[in-house]
Amino acid sequence: MANLRTLKKEIDYCLEEVVFDCDMAMCFQPSKEQEIFTVMQEAVALRNTLFAKAMNPAEPHNKSLVRKHYAALRAEMAASFEELFGKLSTINGEKK
Repeated sequence: MANLRTLKKEIDYCLEEVVFDCDMAMCFQPSKEQEIFTVMQEAVALRNTLFAKAMNPAEPHNKSLVRKHYAALRAEMAASFEELFGKLSTINGEKK
């Protein structure tokens, strides 16, 4: 990780991608608007949680633990946003 600013930008970028995909899904499937909006809300809550974790490492004075904290945070970010994209894909794949 280069720095905290880069990590926060990556979190915001992932959020923007989820929200954009949700907006597109709402345009093409207005009947599923509430379900898609729920995914959007989860994405925003995830972004806020990740920002809180990024700003508050467990041991800020121990560089080794800070690196491990941010590596775990990056892995959590990737897995969580992948899960949200999966939920959106499931919603889009359902026949109504």
